Amino acid sequence: MDGEGGSSGLAKSAAVKLSEMGERTKQLGTAMRDPHQQRRIILVIVCVALLLDNMLYMVIVPIIPDYLADLESEQAEHVHVVMHPNTSGNSTSRDKSNKDNLDLQIGVLFASKAILQLLVNPLSGTFIDRVGYDIPLLIGLTVMFISTCIFAFGENYATLFAARSLQGLGSAFADTSGIAMIADKYTEEAERSTALGIALAFISFGSLVAPPFGGVLYEFAGKRVPFIVLAIICLADGFLLLTVIKPFSNRTRENMPVGTPIYKLMIDPYIAVVAGALTVANIPLAFLEPTIANWMETTMHSSQWEMGLTWLPAFFPHVLGVYITVKLAAKNPHLQWFYGALGMVIIGASSCTVPACKTFGQLIAPLCGICFGIALVDTALLPTLAFLVDVRHVSVYGSVYAIADISYSVAYAMGPIVAGQIVHTLGFVQLNLGMGLVNVLYAPALLLLRTVCQMKPSYSERDNLLDEAPQGLYDTIKMEEKRVKKKGYSSAGNCLSVDENGFDAFSAQRSMSAESSGPEYT
Repeated sequence: MDGEGGSSGLAKSAAVKLSEMGERTKQLGTAMRDPHQQRRIILVIVCVALLLDNMLYMVIVPIIPDYLADLESEQAEHVHVVMHPNTSGNSTSRDKSNKDNLDLQIGVLFASKAILQLLVNPLSGTFIDRVGYDIPLLIGLTVMFISTCIFAFGENYATLFAARSLQGLGSAFADTSGIAMIADKYTEEAERSTALGIALAFISFGSLVAPPFGGVLYEFAGKRVPFIVLAIICLADGFLLLTVIKPFSNRTRENMPVGTPIYKLMIDPYIAVVAGALTVANIPLAFLEPTIANWMETTMHSSQWEMGLTWLPAFFPHVLGVYITVKLAAKNPHLQWFYGALGMVIIGASSCTVPACKTFGQLIAPLCGICFGIALVDTALLPTLAFLVDVRHVSVYGSVYAIADISYSVAYAMGPIVAGQIVHTLGFVQLNLGMGLVNVLYAPALLLLRTVCQMKPSYSERDNLLDEAPQGLYDTIKMEEKRVKKKGYSSAGNCLSVDENGFDAFSAQRSMSAESSGPEYT
């Protein structure tokens, strides 16, 4: 009897636990269906993807030069022994030739990611506009996972070059679709600025923490371990994406409008100014990363740990810059152009003071200034791109953030290749003065955004400024929305309010307008 009572108690206890697990699963499913909870989870997924991409970009900084140098020395020694078994040869000239060849290989390897990203982005932006944001994000995470595994187990230059280039392909999909997804989910300007600011903080954290992370693990655990850790995180993020968003069963974009072609966005003067500002503002960081270590070693005889931790203190002013810009944008959203211009001036002044530093402690200040200014520029101008698409085009964001990614890629593709040549030809001082001057001179160009930043997202610029007749479905809808608003009805959302089922909410507004105003727009 006691045995039966005990088994009955265990059965009841197991049933209670199963019931509790079922209730928690049900609550989790309800939370996942809640739009506010879902977009928070989406923000986490995107931020982890951006963190991974930038950690993969920077984690190789302390690993690859040392690893390639070992490979190069082994190959050179083997070739010399085979060809000249009884002579030592001219070791000095051979070492100099090997070093020059190694520097070129490292520069090309570092730049290959940004170059391929630059080439793929026009295609990935159009693809994202056609199929939505979730499937391209999954494609990007999958390619990044594959490239990370290749990095972990690759043992020659060709394999590492293929992995680095493959990472650029993954980034073209993951970065663009991730940022565009945030802009699409967060339609209010203040919320959008905050969400994009959080994403930028993760980008900064990934870029700045990756070199010490990779250096420590490489020193104590070998080359493979840093990449295996990042591959596991990438895999987990991909599974979370499949669980939460279910990209292959999501059919909500079938009725959404077709985005503006990327070539039309590229010739939009406002978008072109913003894209140029993003490129110019990131040039100092892209050009200093491959050159500042050698300058520190030559000028201030810095130790290896100082060169490895050069950029780490700059993470904190970058996050501070993001926070300040988000708060200022919430109070004065029409001054986003001014925050971007101010950031460019700070970048320019900081870049000009870098060559004057004589110690590691002095160098931290201008580098923090550069990252603080970049935070102002990026946090102010990335939401501005979405705003410009809202007021001037169709509210689909894949192509416009592909243009933003192209802007970054231009700077980081030139950096590893061009910066070293400029330092060799003109000098490190001239490089920094030139970058600082370009930033200061470009800042007034953002004045062009002053007028458009004062516009309301609920009006198209053509209707506001030129007072032309509506051209196409999108402008017709905007004109009708304006008419409805004037008659006292509430306006829906941003430039083009689209719910999960397409134009249903808007169709109701159009019906109300048609009933009250007659068949004027038919």
